[in-house]
Amino acid sequence: MPNKSTPIIDTERLQLRPLDVSDAENLLAIFADPIVMEYWHTPPWQSHCDAIDFIASSQAASEQQKQVCLAMILKSTQQLIGKCMLHNYVPDSKRAEIGYALSPQYWGKGLVFEAAHALLSYGFKEIGLRRIEAELDPDNAASAKTLERLGFIKEGLLRKRWEINGVISDSALYGLLVGDLHQNNSKA
Repeated sequence: MPNKSTPIIDTERLQLRPLDVSDAENLLAIFADPIVMEYWHTPPWQSHCDAIDFIASSQAASEQQKQVCLAMILKSTQQLIGKCMLHNYVPDSKRAEIGYALSPQYWGKGLVFEAAHALLSYGFKEIGLRRIEAELDPDNAASAKTLERLGFIKEGLLRKRWEINGVISDSALYGLLVGDLHQNNSKA
């Protein structure tokens, strides 16, 4: 990503900030949860090392300007409740993919929408992205609803794309263009 430093972004209820090794236990609690990982293309994390490895690889990718991965910190408690990221950055095409995960106790409160909206704005305005994509399991209705509320358009389906622990699943592909976000903001 073109910016040299990983941003800190404040929203109404959240602070989005770079991940740190001190976040490992909270991240592990989220990503070891089979409910959270039900629609992911990787199995649940098994150990503290999984969290440390994810943080280290995220920090390295951020330093190499390949992604932005941010902890979602609930301002009222200062607790890490999830993460959001722009990854799979393709500089020549000015595009990246958005991803996010949230602790189940905070589902249904609009926090992913709040974090993703801020991250999308950062990606388009500060990084200069033209397009942001999302890939999800078509059975993940809550995530699809969030993407559509953000203005993403479902653009396709990749059949039988993933196999995790013997379970084969499709991938729904969504896209959002910089003009789509501006158009959605003017309607709000």
